[in-house]
Amino acid sequence: MSNAATKPDTQQIEVEAVFPHAVDLIWKTITTGQMIERWINMPTRGFRPVAGTDFTFQTTPAGAWDGTIRCKVLEAIPNERLVYSWKGGDAGNVGYGAPLDTVVTWTLARAAGGTRVRLVHAGFVLPRNESAFTKMSGGWKRVIQNVDALTAKPN
Repeated sequence: MSNAATKPDTQQIEVEAVFPHAVDLIWKTITTGQMIERWINMPTRGFRPVAGTDFTFQTTPAGAWDGTIRCKVLEAIPNERLVYSWKGGDAGNVGYGAPLDTVVTWTLARAAGGTRVRLVHAGFVLPRNESAFTKMSGGWKRVIQNVDALTAKPN
């Protein structure tokens, strides 16, 4: 696990919802490369739901940062839990593009009428990561809704 995500002076984003889909269908949506690109709205390269897999997301560059988010799958328990590191930014940047060393955890659990989806993005160091924390707080809420919509209509 990332050191930043375990420090007590960090913040995290938590989003939770229950969707009327089977656990295995949601798992497929959050762990298939093509689907990931659609729900996160960023090009994704190299993702596989296997611990130790390095992959990237590509977003808008800023200052000395090329916009590449470097990730590593830390844990993948099919139909239950997906955990990956999320690192980006550059030490020379302030605000958008500041160094970010965080961890994203997806937890799936059966619930009445479907599946409970819980996402936690942990390790935001404030004030350094204030820009990312604010933007991603709303962004992850949209992502969760995208996961629901794509699971309902994958094509």
